[in-house]
Amino acid sequence: MALPYRDTIHNWMLNTTLPWWAEHGVDRENGGYVEQVTPDGRDAQIAFKRTRVTARQIYVFSHGHMLGFQPGLDLARHGVDFLINKTWNGSDKGFARKLTREGAQLDSTPDLYDHAFVLFALSWYHRASGDPAAREWMHRTLDYIESHLRVKGGEGFWHELPPKGWRQQNPHMHLTEACLAAFEATGEARFADLAKEVVGVFTSRFFDTKSQTLAEFFTEDLARAPGDDGRIIEPGHQLEWAWILNSCRKHFGMDLAPQIRALASFAETHGVDPASKITFNSVRDDGQPIDRASRTWPNTERIKAAIALHELDGVDPSAVIASSAALLFDRYLGRTLPATWIDLVDADGKPVPAASVPDSDRTT
Repeated sequence: MALPYRDTIHNWMLNTTLPWWAEHGVDRENGGYVEQVTPDGRDAQIAFKRTRVTARQIYVFSHGHMLGFQPGLDLARHGVDFLINKTWNGSDKGFARKLTREGAQLDSTPDLYDHAFVLFALSWYHRASGDPAAREWMHRTLDYIESHLRVKGGEGFWHELPPKGWRQQNPHMHLTEACLAAFEATGEARFADLAKEVVGVFTSRFFDTKSQTLAEFFTEDLARAPGDDGRIIEPGHQLEWAWILNSCRKHFGMDLAPQIRALASFAETHGVDPASKITFNSVRDDGQPIDRASRTWPNTERIKAAIALHELDGVDPSAVIASSAALLFDRYLGRTLPATWIDLVDADGKPVPAASVPDSDRTT
């Protein structure tokens, strides 16, 4: 099937975006990557570096290398060296959350979200490079997650240590995604088994079949959080889980078709503006919008969910891909410089003023 915008996206990524970020997004003085750039493309001189940003950029350059961007592997290795040498605190403490620009630790909190993205990044780097040391670090990362972040005597994992606030589904989603990437890179059952385990928590705890909704916040025993917090639904996460569950269906033969369809159906019905096709940031579990603004990433997840439904049921994804891709190129991508993007537009589709362009979003 000839998908709309395929060549446009491919060209923007390989010929415009990756070369620009290779030049402007790599911190060659201190190691790692630039945390943010200003709208005119300068280093924003942010005083910190987040582990999740380092991990995501390792992934981007690794995947870019596999798609034909030859400098990508060396740029990914540059990030891996910084990640291992600066953020790892040993088998009892895992990876730190935040560093100074120079690499001193600012926040050593072990965070499941960060560790999931470290595993994801190392998996893609191993896949791109074949480096056996990366495989060892994949296992070391998962050893820490299993030994320290797993809830003893309960289900799932803590989002941080010590745990504060509601338990969260989102880090579990990215852990599943990371285990899928690790399985694809190695074929090892360990990663498949954990992915299937977390999907079990999704089906039994995170997802409500009656309302077709995925909650964000939970009590210690994984009941939906009381009050308004427990009613927050992010359409982008519903669409993201649809893609991830479809990957589990394909790799592991899991019967997840009803959940995939329900996730996408609720998000398309209640989470996408029928006129502009913007994917809302959040709605309630009854479908009423909470935040009609839209970050970049929920719109990309809409494309992935459409592809998942095509693979599952043969549904033609062309209309969704065309509308979301057109929206991205019209409202978000290349607004200030060809290789950068606007992170957020308001309910009217207008860019929300920001001092800088993120190297990688806070959460997705």
